[in-house]
Amino acid sequence: MMLKSFFAGLMMTVFCAGTALAGDTIKMGVYLPLTGQNAFGGELELEGIKLAHKLYPEILGKKVELIIVDNKSDKVEAANAVKRLTEKDKVNAIIGTYGSSLAIAGGEVAEKAKTPVIGTSCTNPLVTMGKKYYFRACFIDPYQGAAAATYAAKNLNAKTAAILMDVSNDYAVGLSGFFEKSFKKLGGKVVSKAQYSSGDQDFTAQLTEIISKKPDVVFIPAYFAEGGIIMRQARDLGATFRMMGADAMDNPETVAIAGKAADGFLHTTFPYDAAATDSSPEAKAFTEAWKKAYPKKEVNVNAALGYTSYMMYVDAFKRAGSDEPTAVAKALEATKNLPTPLGSLTLNASHDAEMPVGVIEIQNGKRVFVGTVQPEM
Repeated sequence: MMLKSFFAGLMMTVFCAGTALAGDTIKMGVYLPLTGQNAFGGELELEGIKLAHKLYPEILGKKVELIIVDNKSDKVEAANAVKRLTEKDKVNAIIGTYGSSLAIAGGEVAEKAKTPVIGTSCTNPLVTMGKKYYFRACFIDPYQGAAAATYAAKNLNAKTAAILMDVSNDYAVGLSGFFEKSFKKLGGKVVSKAQYSSGDQDFTAQLTEIISKKPDVVFIPAYFAEGGIIMRQARDLGATFRMMGADAMDNPETVAIAGKAADGFLHTTFPYDAAATDSSPEAKAFTEAWKKAYPKKEVNVNAALGYTSYMMYVDAFKRAGSDEPTAVAKALEATKNLPTPLGSLTLNASHDAEMPVGVIEIQNGKRVFVGTVQPEM
């Protein structure tokens, strides 16, 4: 089965609607971290975008040109990347980026340029707050943080929790706050809040302090590199508490770094499971297309997010009947019940995607989708 149902019908409509515009080009900018701390996540999302572009190289009868810029996992570089895409390359639309801090920086530039952007996995509320031109293919941190807290309290029966967060990262700080608020509301107690900064390698002092408080669960909204090291060091110190993280840990490298220490680790993520037998037609189509394009690479949720972001534009351009940026932004605002590999996607008034929150557990070194959770806000 090769991308039937929605996508097949969608492309037929797109080609028919745009035959008069054949030969023109739509410039779609992409700014992602392809080097630096967040490079692995950025590369995965880019592969998903490239896959969608390969399958759907034309929109409204126009050839789509991808213009890719590395934001180098740096806030200043992220702003510069969007500035280049809007001012020099004069793109019609932009996809990006992995990393909320980077999206917040790039978003200010895109807003002034009145160019629509679809964020791939930037979950901090500030990314879209007050913005007319920034949208996203993912849920936001208050929802995800509350989901993690709900799972800890309801499914793990946790009464006490500790938090270990990267104070230099907007994503981690935001998620930590939302987890704490929801966990307390559910009757739990936060017994310790420890901090570190991006790039740190030794977490012994923080973990020793946390272990002394004997929490039932420790929430670590880290990126996979630090998260994997934290898990390994915690087990080396004899920690027995359950550890939880968020979507930035949904990465094949997490287990590679943590090793056996990753077993039992839980994290929230986007609702895509390549192994599910009851997947939607869109999820199955994406999985099959991925395996054909990248036979030696594991299917992953970051690629699904990149793919979905591109498909959101295919839908929005079609409904707008135009490649004019403000018209495309207006069409994006009206996105409702769009079938995607992540499920049915609707953008709310804040330009944030509404979808379920998935939960992954690492079992014997394997990523196992254990279900979804409805957060108690």
